[in-house]
Amino acid sequence: MGYGVFLGIVGAGVAVIAAPAIGAIASAAGLGVAAGALSGAAASSAGLAALGGGSLAAGGLGIAGGTTVVGAVGATAGVIADFIIDTVRG
Repeated sequence: MGYGVFLGIVGAGVAVIAAPAIGAIASAAGLGVAAGALSGAAASSAGLAALGGGSLAAGGLGIAGGTTVVGAVGATAGVIADFIIDTVRG
């Protein structure tokens, strides 16, 4: 009972480590960037910036904002996993 904090931390950690890959996927999905125009680090940066609400110059939170969004989603997934585990155990 009560793995929520642990799973939240693990989920956030894994998500932040995976953030560049998630950013590249987001960029390839066409989040404000021409889908095939970027690759590698540029695709990761563009995707994370898109997830962060746009570039700093455009008034968004940029790459840091995108990384925060990805980490928050990972932490939320960890807490949801804890809820499911606790519910199944009774």
